[in-house]
Formats: sequence, structure tokens, C-alpha cells
Amino acid sequence: MKKTLLLIISFLLAIVYIQAQQALGEGSNITSPEVNTDNTVTFRLYAPNATEVKITGDWIPQENWKPGMVSLTKNETGLWSYTTEALPSDLYSYSFFVDGLETKDPNNVYLNRDVATISNIFITGNGQSDLYKVQNVPHGSVTRRWYDSPGNNKVRRITIYTPPGYETSSDSYPVLYLLHGMGGDEEAWMALGRASQVIDNLIAQGKAKPMIIVMPNGNVSQEAAPGESSLGFYKPLFQLPQTMDGKMEETFPDIMKFVENNYRTYTDRSDRAIAGLSMGGYHSLHISRFYPNTFDYIGLFSPAINPNPGINSRAYEDIEGTLAGQIRNGYQLYWIGIGKTDFLYKDVTDYRAKLDNLGARYTYVESEGGHTWSNWRKYLSEFLPLLFK
Repeated sequence: MKKTLLLIISFLLAIVYIQAQQALGEGSNITSPEVNTDNTVTFRLYAPNATEVKITGDWIPQENWKPGMVSLTKNETGLWSYTTEALPSDLYSYSFFVDGLETKDPNNVYLNRDVATISNIFITGNGQSDLYKVQNVPHGSVTRRWYDSPGNNKVRRITIYTPPGYETSSDSYPVLYLLHGMGGDEEAWMALGRASQVIDNLIAQGKAKPMIIVMPNGNVSQEAAPGESSLGFYKPLFQLPQTMDGKMEETFPDIMKFVENNYRTYTDRSDRAIAGLSMGGYHSLHISRFYPNTFDYIGLFSPAINPNPGINSRAYEDIEGTLAGQIRNGYQLYWIGIGKTDFLYKDVTDYRAKLDNLGARYTYVESEGGHTWSNWRKYLSEFLPLLFK
């Protein structure tokens, strides 16, 4: 009896072992996503017990302002798959939904964090996104530094790109201050915007001048990005205290002082630029206006425009008069980009009318799409070659 029982147990364990090995074989030897030569992309997920698998991605049209989804198809082994149409050259994010539960692609280790959302990413090439790839060209260095901000009564973290050869030369360089949007931080332009890859490739192509790019944290209530400060691993929030209340504008000289005291920079206005997306565009607009004769190059990417009612800050006093003064002082470039379906489109249209009434000279770029990183990466790649001419 005991021998029979042992045989039954051994048989059952063998079945479990074989099934486990089969599952391991099916699930671990998968390529997903697979970017095909024609820029179609195939996604695969091994989920034999699932009844439904869907994918959401930023190439899929939204449905009633909600992320669009498409279904994967299951084969006889339990492998689900889906192939897109040919996608334009870009960087994309996506997630799976298995029986309604969001999950990441276990076969794709490449992830980005946007505020509190984590998504898998991939790049399709042969076009615009070749700038977003690490190419076989000289590379700059990216450092995370801590600087004293007396205006905010704290030490804060900042990301700084220096161009290829900076460490071994004695040259000085112009500076671009590049600002993120609401919910972002000093990591956003590096991770989501591919800023170092873009500038490395443009410099190598001879399309952009070597420059220092300074990426501060525009949330003045933070020491640093979530997980990088003394607060530890807390859940990131979209809108933080002191958001767009004038404090970023008022304390911006703390950032410039640190950069110009610690890096070999030119300090004439002709060698300074400021640009940003959304909230960062808002900060760029008001910082460049509030500190006249400081920046010769200004870039507003899908910018917010108007301060919220009731905000009391000296940075927002006499906006019309100081803007007129900035225009009279002159500048080399005032660049505005916005997507046709961006929710800030009307605000930007109204702001352009104000600039027209003041006789301002500016460059305006209107693109497809809305308030997306796809547009902001493209704007950056168009803006950089125009600087410091």
C-alpha cells in the first residue's frame, strides 16, 4: 500500500514538474515587443489561463478620453499575440491588461515612470526616433548634483548634461535651462524626453552646438524626484504644494548661481537659453519675462500661460508691461510649439494674439496630436539646432 501511494505521489509530482517546465519554456523564450523591419510591432504574452488579454499604448486612439485598447489573440499553447500596423518612427509606451488587471510585459525590461505610472517602452526607427537612440557617436556626461537654494530653504537635486569632451577641455559653453511639466521632476527630460541622446546625436551630426543642459526640479516643495530625497520611497503625486505659485520664478537665480559657479559657462544673455514643456513652458515664459536681458533664446513647448486667480507673487506683477519690455529689449529666438488637439491650444492662440498686438517676433510650430511626450521630444530636437547661432 505504501509503495502504491509513493508511486502515485511520484507520478503526480512528475506531472507538475513537466507542466512547470513547459510553462517555463513557453513563457521565458519570448520576444516582446518585436519591432519588425517594416515598423510593425508584435507583442506576445504567455498567459494560458487568461480569458482575455488587451493592450493599451499611446499609438492607439483614445475612446471618450480614455486610453484605447485592442485585444490580443490566443493560440493553442496559451501564447497571446498582436501585431500593429506600421508605426511612425517614435518612442512608445504600453501596458497589458490580463482579465482586466493591468500588468507590465514580463519580456520587456525597459520601463519609464511618468508621475506615478510605470509603462513599458520601445522605439521604432528609420526617422525621427533615430535621434532618441544611443548611436555610435561621442557622448556627453549626465550628473545629478545637489545645490543650495536659499530661496527655498533647502538643498535640492538637479540634473546636468555636459557635452562630449567637457572633462578634458578648458572650453566654456553656452547653457540651456530645460524645464519639465507638472508631475515631472529633474529626471523627466532624461527618461521621457531622451534629452541626452537627442543632443549627443545632433552635436555629432553638426546640427547643434555643444552646450550644457541644466534640468532642475520645478516643484519647489521637493528636494528631489520621488525616491531620491530624504522622504524615501513615497507614491509620486501629480500636483504638489507651491505648484506654479511664483516661487520657481523667484528662486531661479539660485539655480543659475550654482551652475555658473561650478561649470565653465558663458554668462552673456546670448549664451543662455530657457525652454520647457507645459508647466515648464509656463515657467520659461515668466522667468524670461521677469528677468529681462538674461535669456536670448526662449522655447515654449505646449505651454501653460496664465497664472491661476488669487496667486500673489511679485513674479506675476505687471505681466503685460514686463512682457512688452522683454520684446523691446529684443532676443534671438522666441519659439512656440503646440499640438492641434492640445487642451492648451486656445490659451496659446490667445497668447499669440497678445504677442502680435505687442509687435513681437516669434517662431510658431503647430504639430499633430496633443499634450504628449511625442510632441515634446520632437520640439526639443527642432529647438536645439536653433540655439547659440
